[in-house]
Amino acid sequence: MTDTDARYDVREQTGNPAHASVADVIALVLERAQNSREDHQDAHFDETMATVVDRYGADAVRTVIHRVLVEHYPFRTATVDLNMRNIDGVRIGTTAGWFLEELNVEPDS
Repeated sequence: MTDTDARYDVREQTGNPAHASVADVIALVLERAQNSREDHQDAHFDETMATVVDRYGADAVRTVIHRVLVEHYPFRTATVDLNMRNIDGVRIGTTAGWFLEELNVEPDS
């Protein structure tokens, strides 16, 4: 992969309007943090994000997601200057990547 290749299939990287935007990913992360899915196999992502948003606030979470998906920051480095634990950057980055994949899945026709 070259430096110009998109690391994530996010609209801001690929230019493809079929790909989810960073705003879509952020909205889904925050929505699920506020309204965790019960009895879902991936509910742990929702619960983790609820804890992270409560601890650091939505703005910090938005910043980490943007840094990871668009600016190519490593998960841990994405927390710089946010007064956030590095492990929480890993949690946010992992969840954002997972939700991005979910958003980009084409529905069956």
